[in-house]
Amino acid sequence: MSERDPDAELLEQVGRHDPAAVRTLVARKLPRLLAVATRMLGDRMEAEDVAQEVFVRIWKQATRWREGEAKFDTWIHRVALNLCYDRLRGRREDPRDDLPDEVDPAGPPDARLEARARDARVREALAALPARQREALVLTYYQEMSNTDAAALMGVTVDALESLLARARRNLRAQLADSGLSKDKS
Repeated sequence: MSERDPDAELLEQVGRHDPAAVRTLVARKLPRLLAVATRMLGDRMEAEDVAQEVFVRIWKQATRWREGEAKFDTWIHRVALNLCYDRLRGRREDPRDDLPDEVDPAGPPDARLEARARDARVREALAALPARQREALVLTYYQEMSNTDAAALMGVTVDALESLLARARRNLRAQLADSGLSKDKS
């Protein structure tokens, strides 16, 4: 038998409606769910709504999850991504780029302004990518998943994922070059 899912026991406790287990699960999973949803949606508040819905589904379906059918992490990321896609399909306007500012490390004001401008251009370029390319980039670079795990989560082969990544990087590079942010600049 393969190695036990690291979240299996915790999920069993959640299935018994153990409040401490729920708090532990939220503490463990919330940061990554928020990160993936924020990157996919470009809106922190919407990402929080998605994360909340994921935890509601876990609460309701914890007893039905079967170890061995899918890793729990894979399952919750798939649920989060599906909820993000539902929201993206519901949008009729362009993705928004009003992510909340993150705390900047101390440094010269001009460097902070340049960094914010660069970050905004990267967010815009990422938001302009086709959804599957954006998903591939977010999972591999921002969520730091292996190509194998990201491919499994997306329901594609590793070769197909690598092709999506290559196209996404090419598109991102072209958009950033058009916006004046090239790799040659520091």
